[in-house]
Amino acid sequence: MRHLACSAAVIAGALALTACGGSGDSGDVKADLSVSSSYMPQPVSDMAAGFLTIANKGGAKDELTSVTSDAAGSVTVHRTVGQSMEEVKSLDVPAHGRLVFKSGGNHLMFENLKRKPKQGEKVTVELHFAGSGPIRVEMPVKSATYNPANGH
Repeated sequence: MRHLACSAAVIAGALALTACGGSGDSGDVKADLSVSSSYMPQPVSDMAAGFLTIANKGGAKDELTSVTSDAAGSVTVHRTVGQSMEEVKSLDVPAHGRLVFKSGGNHLMFENLKRKPKQGEKVTVELHFAGSGPIRVEMPVKSATYNPANGH
């Protein structure tokens, strides 16, 4: 009987430690997102592109799931495959990595612009993620021919 009581105590202790350790460890590994190098080339129609870099210094990946802006009827996320672009529902932001939106690659498409923003103005966008809270970005409008030094 004494052996059975000891076994039960050991099992109960192991379960308690597993529950504590499991939830604490997974909660410590998360994405740590920031945004840089954002801009929109001045649009010439009711559509515009947007470019930026999302850095993740955290130990877990996240996903960009949507983008919203009061400046447009909708903002969609696109990637370029070969010579064609395709709309995607989400893009991964890798742990300890970056998601880059640049001309000829991943980009945002602002459709049905409510007005054409001019060079020097800013367009506010909100990036939404699967795991992290939203990030609000003030995207400066650059000349239509702007070519950043960092390649996007």
